[in-house]
Amino acid sequence: MDKVKVFDKEFEIFISQTEIENKIIEIAKQINQDLKGENPIFLGILNGSFMFASELFKSLNIDCSISFLKLASYQGRASSGKIKQLIGLNENLTGQTVVILEDIIDTGITIENIMKQIIGFEPKKVIIASLLYKSNAYNNSYPIDYYCFNIPNDFIVGYGLDYNGYGRNLKHIYKIVE
Repeated sequence: MDKVKVFDKEFEIFISQTEIENKIIEIAKQINQDLKGENPIFLGILNGSFMFASELFKSLNIDCSISFLKLASYQGRASSGKIKQLIGLNENLTGQTVVILEDIIDTGITIENIMKQIIGFEPKKVIIASLLYKSNAYNNSYPIDYYCFNIPNDFIVGYGLDYNGYGRNLKHIYKIVE
């Protein structure tokens, strides 16, 4: 499927499932090397990161655990600029190495909100990993430690990312056809 219709918009294939999986394996190898012996807790940000988190976890061979936090900042095709916490953090992160797993990082509003919460727990360190990174849109000071793809500021769906709740199930990543 080179083109798909999601809700009321048309999208064309941007990154294939094979490319995605290969990059995630690459990132997992680096994380395995960098965090060996640290027993990190991975914190997946729902809903979007569930496919990235699942695929990444299949390639990790270090002792680690995972938990999830659900936040929302998108309405339709644009970031609302406001974060609404839906499912809170239930883990004790004090003294832990925490790896935040995001589907996409663009402006950095969500990451800033998450970091404020996590820093309050006094973790050993916090690492940010994302499937997608829009470096041209990012205007935050927290470094993005691992990312699979640096992409332009296009609207995308698939592989966990949605448009009005639809398209998360697509195995490739698609960008909008304007």
